[in-house]
Amino acid sequence: QVQLVESGGGLVQPGGSLRLSCAASGFPFSRYSMSWYRQAPGKERELVATITRTGTSTDYADSVKGRFTISRDNAKNTVYLQMDSLISEDAAVYYCNFAGWDRLYWGQGTQVTVSS
Repeated sequence: QVQLVESGGGLVQPGGSLRLSCAASGFPFSRYSMSWYRQAPGKERELVATITRTGTSTDYADSVKGRFTISRDNAKNTVYLQMDSLISEDAAVYYCNFAGWDRLYWGQGTQVTVSS
């Protein structure tokens, strides 16, 4: 079955960096664009970044442009989110996602906390 397993979250100081990973299995990973979303307490889930199947094209929310980088390794069935210059507003649960043949698929999420 389809599995998306996020990892790499944690506590980081403002200005710090984290690298999130999402290991995918159970579907032909290289055939799908992948995305990262995040959801902060009391807020709607929002799209952070998207990467196309081959990784040649990416797109970002305005709030993270220039600070976050999405990438993928199709040989490892993994998508990454490099987060630099983190600010308090980046604190959230981060989810990876793809639009499958029948529905949206989500991982369980990984918590990112930004605090001094």
